[in-house]
Amino acid sequence: MLTLTSLNLNGIRSATTKGLEAWLGTAQPDCICVQELKAQASDMAGNFDTLAGLPGYFHFAEKKGYSGVGIYTRLQPSDVVVGLGDAEFDAEGRYVELRLDTPRQRRSLISCYFPSGSSGPERQQAKYRFLDVVYPHLLRLKAERNFILCGDVNIAHQEIDLKNWKSNQKNSGFLPEERAWMTRLLNEGGLVDVYRRLHPTETDASYTWWSNRGQAYAKNVGWRLDYHLATPTLAEQARNVSIYKAQKFSDHAPITVQYAI
Repeated sequence: MLTLTSLNLNGIRSATTKGLEAWLGTAQPDCICVQELKAQASDMAGNFDTLAGLPGYFHFAEKKGYSGVGIYTRLQPSDVVVGLGDAEFDAEGRYVELRLDTPRQRRSLISCYFPSGSSGPERQQAKYRFLDVVYPHLLRLKAERNFILCGDVNIAHQEIDLKNWKSNQKNSGFLPEERAWMTRLLNEGGLVDVYRRLHPTETDASYTWWSNRGQAYAKNVGWRLDYHLATPTLAEQARNVSIYKAQKFSDHAPITVQYAI
């Protein structure tokens, strides 16, 4: 079994002070894909370049204290791909891909952090530009290899993916255009939402993000923003999924899937 975890850290320094490394030592995933490092290479060296004994591979943002993704894993990659090849979003540190190729198989693990548009119209337009870039990239990749993309997608796809869907229809993360993009990726693009494959109708237990405002976490007023998106061959090998909420490392919860590969 391959145990694969994804977590938006909301800052690696913050998350590690809240017990993340101890939990990883107990959970023992083979790989953890992380987003929103909020750190640069100089911050990571000697401090966070390994986590719970797992070496890491990273894509850092140029801006300090912003974005950044990584993959910590006990697996040995055959190649590491950093960035999407798009100047705007590669400067923001949003994509790292580990290739795990053998003579018989071509497979990849990806950690990806989609932009949020919640801060205003300018960032919402950047989010749409990112969606326009990442969609054909994933389709090209799917044509040549199997992969699992783990990440904070910043889109709740369906009404069952957030608590207050009626009042959020005009808010970033649940806009019709974003939801239509996700539908297109899954239908025309042929990728699989692994959580929904295993739990097609789950509601409250599916949430992975809660606002820091009010009592959102205590009342479970959440959103499902964190995904495993896989090519069909790998999605079919998903056996179980769990969302860990006993400890709070950030405003997101880790989502872990076990694959029989």
